[in-house]
Amino acid sequence: MSSSVLCAIDVSQPGVDRNVLMEAHKLAQLDDARLDVITVVPDFGMSVVGGFFDRNFHDKAVAEGRKILNEFVTETLGAEVNKEVRHVVATGKAYAEILHAAREAGSDLIVIGSHKPELSDYLLGPNAARVVRHSKCSVYVVR
Repeated sequence: MSSSVLCAIDVSQPGVDRNVLMEAHKLAQLDDARLDVITVVPDFGMSVVGGFFDRNFHDKAVAEGRKILNEFVTETLGAEVNKEVRHVVATGKAYAEILHAAREAGSDLIVIGSHKPELSDYLLGPNAARVVRHSKCSVYVVR
């Protein structure tokens, strides 16, 4: 039985994660659990690359991520459901931020999509694999 379900969404390709969100919503409904939806914005500010961006770039990226996430949840699940969903926009490495958000929220279940891997994913492991490997709670992977 879950009291909190965390759904990880990549807002750079929301169409791909539509099924992920719908599945997370179904699972949350089964246990009358709270649905949290997270997206992660890369942190360019801490690297050499950060110097090439505006000072306000990060804030703009987070605001845009929040806007896209809100619109995506509304389009996929409807405005009434969206009012009950907690939206989380984090900054950093996707797998680390997803795991951190799950711990902070006390999530019982993480729902994440598994996308077509690239060659580098076979060597390093995609975000979904890292979340599965390191999560303290159950992880549901949607293909």
